[in-house]
Amino acid sequence: MFRLFDKISENQVYIIAEMSANHAGELENALEIVRQAAHAGADCLKIQTYTADTLTIDCDTEYFEIHGGLWDGYTLYDLYEDAGTPWEWQARIKQECEICGIDFLSTPFDHSAVDFLEDLGCEAYKIASFELVDIPLIEYTASKGKPMIISCGMGSVEEIQDAVDACNRAGNQKVILLKCCSEYPAKWENMHLNTIPDMIQRFQVPVGLSDHSMGSLASVAAVALGACVVEKHVCLSRTIKNPDSAFSMEIAEFSKMVQDLRDVTKCLGQPSYQLSEAEQKSIVFRRSIFVVKDIPKGGCFTKQNVRCIRPGYGMSPKYYNKILGMTAQMDLKRGTPLQKEQIQYGR
Repeated sequence: MFRLFDKISENQVYIIAEMSANHAGELENALEIVRQAAHAGADCLKIQTYTADTLTIDCDTEYFEIHGGLWDGYTLYDLYEDAGTPWEWQARIKQECEICGIDFLSTPFDHSAVDFLEDLGCEAYKIASFELVDIPLIEYTASKGKPMIISCGMGSVEEIQDAVDACNRAGNQKVILLKCCSEYPAKWENMHLNTIPDMIQRFQVPVGLSDHSMGSLASVAAVALGACVVEKHVCLSRTIKNPDSAFSMEIAEFSKMVQDLRDVTKCLGQPSYQLSEAEQKSIVFRRSIFVVKDIPKGGCFTKQNVRCIRPGYGMSPKYYNKILGMTAQMDLKRGTPLQKEQIQYGR
């Protein structure tokens, strides 16, 4: 059973390990990523379901060439040929997820991929940032009634709303949006994580982060801002070269991030002014009003003979100015915590 909404309802962050191209063309690499991601604490392993032919055409005109960045020199077709996860592997990858006790998730890129994943028993779908504007694909995917995790990289408010509306038209309200900066790797100054609270309020759905930055800082900050899902690319080693390895987390780094995200969730807790058990024990070390010089019965309280000091066995310091000039009901020795019954009210 897909545990995404269970995690969210428990105020826990749902952590997705994105394999993408990091299998580097080897099924055993893919299965080992599943095993290690599960051991590191991931809730879910995600792959992508496409072929080069379902994404683009084999054409080397300037429109289909990539210039600059990680994939400089590729044509789109060649990039997707290198990066794709063979469809014949995907049932085995899903089976390994089940063996390891984590959820399986995939990103379909056309109707045939959705149909294939339906036959595979996929329990949720991810829409990639670049497909945010493919409303027919979103409507068709949402019509299957499964949770829809939609990445919003490059998306305007209107485009994001169009995608949410497409899901709703298909009768699907199980929508989660992911803030995303579609750079590889993403620069911190371009991530604008303060958009997350705005997205939560604006679209009235849960919001997470698809994190393409290096390290775990952005993911931790996103959870502190209200993100309930974090997706991060993972690899066995960045030395295993493939189109995604340069900006992916190695498993040890991913494991540390998982622990950081679990810990920051504990730190956030719920709005509360209640004292912890340890704080209750520490109250006695607060300041309170103490007699610091012997005061005879009938003597006045002055700044010289009463002070606000630690520990906290006397009256609250908020009464200090009120009791100055009042008189003692009894003899009071230096070191006595001042109590209301020791004061003669009235002058």
